[in-house]
Amino acid sequence: MTPHDTAARPGRAASSGCPSLALTVGNTPLAFVSGPIVPEGRGFWAKLEGFNPGGIKDRPALHMIRQARARGDLVPGGTVVESTSGTFGLGLALAGIVFGHPVVLVGDPGLEPLMRRLLTSYGVRLEIVTEPDPVGGWQEARRRRVRRLTEELPGSYCPDQYNNPDSVTAYAGLAHELMGRLPQIDVLVCSVGTGGHSAGIHRVLRQHHPGVKLVGVDTVGSTIFGQPARPRLMRGLGSSIHPRNVAYDSFDEVHWVSAAEAVWACRALAARHYVSGGWSTGAVTLVARWLARTGPADRTIVAIFPDGPWRYWNTIFADDYCLANGLLATVPAEEPDEVASLTEREVRRWTRCADVADPADVRARGRRR
Repeated sequence: MTPHDTAARPGRAASSGCPSLALTVGNTPLAFVSGPIVPEGRGFWAKLEGFNPGGIKDRPALHMIRQARARGDLVPGGTVVESTSGTFGLGLALAGIVFGHPVVLVGDPGLEPLMRRLLTSYGVRLEIVTEPDPVGGWQEARRRRVRRLTEELPGSYCPDQYNNPDSVTAYAGLAHELMGRLPQIDVLVCSVGTGGHSAGIHRVLRQHHPGVKLVGVDTVGSTIFGQPARPRLMRGLGSSIHPRNVAYDSFDEVHWVSAAEAVWACRALAARHYVSGGWSTGAVTLVARWLARTGPADRTIVAIFPDGPWRYWNTIFADDYCLANGLLATVPAEEPDEVASLTEREVRRWTRCADVADPADVRARGRRR
């Protein structure tokens, strides 16, 4: 019987060797992305979180489970139950093995076959919802199933990556890794999904670099920054709900990027720099590239690449998939569209807004008028 087989059994204690797995998380490489994707003499630093065993969310998964155990919210051998679009699920699978907890994850039909097989091979019990929630889409449908499962499974615990402040504090280590390599950081560029890594990294950086700017990158069709919810191909960024971990008051600007524009950036990175990633990496690259090209040459820009390219062999890097979804004919514009406010109009392509606010506050002001 393999360690993965035994990890799925309730009540299993963590093996003496497993905690060392946690030591493989962190201290990921930092690469400078310049010509040809950015004009020579310009560029940005990319934090390559795909070098973690499962990606960037190994960090919060381990931290959240460790904190839950310390508080007594998660009892020894208790089941961890959570919603995932993939990367956080890999992190929880790792945490389950490290700390000796069975893991039950709820996904949706968009969860890639490779990800499904990986998760189950790591001892995860995987459930797939079949119908989206009429208001909250697939995310809310997954969360409803999670709530039901936690009621059914005695001693179970949901980390709630969307709203748990432990998801924010988990990224302090990543911020310190950046500061250990770069004497000055002027701009941080992050994709936004649950809001954890943008809030957590920026919170620490601004204590040491008070002028650091935070640039958020969302996907077209996401509701996080007040746009209407639409079906989305991109996973890992964007949302159909409003996670409380999104630090709206920290953002200096936000950009929305379409799936076709992210595909172009992912493929350009791979072909020209032998480094790439998934949807979030492509979207972040497009924005960081523009910031590096148009801002002061001496400005230090850091972009967070949440994962590597391997998960996307049959989507971003598959011509048949991209052709079927109209993703190969688009070359992004040199400049983003501009909107004066988050709700000025529905955005369809790469668009920038420099006036960021919590959509709940915007709606409340509208009702008081």
